[in-house]
Amino acid sequence: MALIVQKFGGTSVGSVERIKAVAHRVAKWRGAGYQAVVVPSAMAGETNRLIGLAREIQPSPDARELDVVAATGEQVTIGLLAMALQSLGVAAKSYTGAQVRVLTDSAHTKARILQIDEERLRADLEAGIVPVVAGFQGVDAAGSITTLGRGGSDTSAVALAAALKADECQIFTDVDGVYTTDPRIVPEARRLRSVTFEEMLEMSSLGSKVLQIRAVEFAGKYRVRLRVLSSLTAPDISIDEESASGTLITYEEDEKMEQAIISGVAFNRDEAKITVAGVPDRPGIAYAILGPIADANIDVDMIIQNASVAGHTDFSFTVHRNDYEKAMSIVRKVIPHIGAKDVIGDSKICKISMVGVGMRSHVGIASKMFRTLAEEGINIEMISTSEIKISVVVDEKYMELAVRVLHRAFALDQPQ
Repeated sequence: MALIVQKFGGTSVGSVERIKAVAHRVAKWRGAGYQAVVVPSAMAGETNRLIGLAREIQPSPDARELDVVAATGEQVTIGLLAMALQSLGVAAKSYTGAQVRVLTDSAHTKARILQIDEERLRADLEAGIVPVVAGFQGVDAAGSITTLGRGGSDTSAVALAAALKADECQIFTDVDGVYTTDPRIVPEARRLRSVTFEEMLEMSSLGSKVLQIRAVEFAGKYRVRLRVLSSLTAPDISIDEESASGTLITYEEDEKMEQAIISGVAFNRDEAKITVAGVPDRPGIAYAILGPIADANIDVDMIIQNASVAGHTDFSFTVHRNDYEKAMSIVRKVIPHIGAKDVIGDSKICKISMVGVGMRSHVGIASKMFRTLAEEGINIEMISTSEIKISVVVDEKYMELAVRVLHRAFALDQPQ
């Protein structure tokens, strides 16, 4: 009997009516002979509401207690969804992350999964019961509730699929798959029938909000077959039609790779740039700047160091915009110790990236990208490349224009 893990996002369980629709969808798969584990998020907006309550008490909430509060959103949906399944005659049982024992480290609000005890779930599956497991949460070795960070329910679902060796992990959301770019910016954007894990990993890291990057990492590492599809279609859509819909994320590069030079244009407006000017060009200077940033648990994305002039250089890097003020404060304290002249910040930038496994076998992608932006008068502030992506930092005000012209220049609106 095939085993699937089905994850439903906050919009999918955003009301009692939608929870009932999810139950009908799960019951359909169960009735077709599939074993199913279901992982729902909190109802849409609920996690923000809970965090808002915490901040009314403490402007900077204690991380351990914030996890206790934030984890309750999923506890509501697992109970309601289990009841909805039971009302349809489907045996179901809800579990929190602690009850399953999703063991994590102790990094509250951004914990990482270390191990999952799947025996209880296997016993339920053998007994014909549908386990409904709270996403986004786990428990550390001390028994404290932890959460996995925003979007962590995706990671929970993929981790469960890996632990149970499921045949497929289905991520139901309010979009019907992965697109060449955001259709709200480019209405001509096209849904991709499949992408590789490499491409999806890059797109998630570069700003695509369809899947959490850690979920994609998990799926790629453990070779979990992953599909993104819509929960807003009719729940009684046929199994054959639903199982072939959405976007399949696979670890196999198919025969169309040569034609699909570029799979998509990703963008991220949540970026900020910090430049340390007049840095002495000597060994260890990059660590002297970025070491304290790492110690503060701030992720650094793009890094550029200019050529040395008279023994000095400029050192630039980007961080998430939410970490900008904290990072600037840290760098200001570092400057006197390293002999740098100044620190300059810019929180009005964005990152735009072209992604595609076909870059490996095609030349001229970068020059075409740069020419397209230049023709629109868009200045490039930073450039970063990998084997299958090219990213640039530009002024935030040009973001939508840049995405549209690149999407058109690379004919991403045309069927492949």
